Amino acid sequence: MRIALTGGATGIGAEVALRLKRDGHDVTAIDISEPGGHVDRWIRADLGDPDSVSEAIGAANGPYDGLINNAGMPPRDGQEEPILKVNFFALRSIVHGLLDKLTPGAAIVNTASRAGAKWRDNIDEVRALMALDPVNLGGFIANRGIDATRAYCLSKEAVIALTVAETQRLASRGLRMNSVSPAAVNTGILPDFAKAFGDRMARNLKRAGRAGTPAEVADTILFLASPESGWIRGQDIVVDGGMDAMGESESLGL
Repeated sequence: MRIALTGGATGIGAEVALRLKRDGHDVTAIDISEPGGHVDRWIRADLGDPDSVSEAIGAANGPYDGLINNAGMPPRDGQEEPILKVNFFALRSIVHGLLDKLTPGAAIVNTASRAGAKWRDNIDEVRALMALDPVNLGGFIANRGIDATRAYCLSKEAVIALTVAETQRLASRGLRMNSVSPAAVNTGILPDFAKAFGDRMARNLKRAGRAGTPAEVADTILFLASPESGWIRGQDIVVDGGMDAMGESESLGL
């Protein structure tokens, strides 16, 4: 297969690229950092810059049998606008921009997050973000008092909502899209999440016993990108070591 991958230089994306190459697939990585020798082609792009995103879309020579949107920013203070630009707006632009470069039956996999689980509860704000012209993003953030942690959660809520919303349209084109929502993963940005989510993350890690690994998340991403998952459409698959189940069991007194 020929796969386009965003964020292939580090963490989960690097693991996905490595595994794809090991299995003989052709990988084009779209990233601001050079991925190294585990991809066939690197398209340098700053996903926080709409012009750079457009250039990357134009430079991506399909056809592709799959698109994996893995690039993302963690919750860091003062980075609210870049978080929303990279995690949601760039992802959506790449999905729409590469549609005509995808082969019939191609799969799109978006990396969301367990932090986006409350997208239904926050649907009004999610809809407002999805309808927003990114030029007005600064005002949107200021008017709603969005800090870095909320920006991250909102960006991932919007990724899940987009995945659901596009299901019927993509199915009519012979395409499918799903998302993967990891919990805490042992990568270089794990400290950012520990700072942002504090005691909540510590409790969940204690329940699960440890953070996940990039390989464990890559397993699910690669399955959703493969023909073996062809009847799975519009789903968000949580990869969290049982954290959700344990928390729900506790809250329900089971």
